[in-house]
Amino acid sequence: MSELSRRHDSRLLIIMRHAEADWGMDDFNRPLTTRGHSQAPQAGAWLLEQGFVPEMIISSAALRTRQTTTWVSDALGEKAPTASLDERLYNAPASAITTAINYAPDTVNALMVVAHLPGVQDAALQLMRPDSDYEASMEISYGFAPASVAVFEVLGEWDQLVDGEARLIAFKTF
Repeated sequence: MSELSRRHDSRLLIIMRHAEADWGMDDFNRPLTTRGHSQAPQAGAWLLEQGFVPEMIISSAALRTRQTTTWVSDALGEKAPTASLDERLYNAPASAITTAINYAPDTVNALMVVAHLPGVQDAALQLMRPDSDYEASMEISYGFAPASVAVFEVLGEWDQLVDGEARLIAFKTF
């Protein structure tokens, strides 16, 4: 589903898991792998192509999420907002991700959150409305691989968003 087929009165929520990260150092400072460095800009290019362009990006402060956000933003080009880092999103549960979404300004109509597993998958599953895209819903339930992106249509204000109120319209893994 592209931007043009969304309801005109809806908001856009994008939840992304960081791209593939390397091992061998402390978890917070794990960098992206070579593959991760190619996945993230592919995700950004896809978002741009589909018309799913965030106005605000909130990212975990971990190195791999910062690098993912940088590459996604690079692919979005001049449309990319400056990301804000939130240390509370590092390995955060779904509830912390939802709280970050709830605190987004009302003026933002397209929000992107970049974080970690299992929080991103749990948040996506919990926020999903029953009338979400069936194939995309099934894919998320099977897993949320590195560089996966879930796109939701949200009716209403961010601070009112609760479980079961976001309609999943797309899911893609890079």
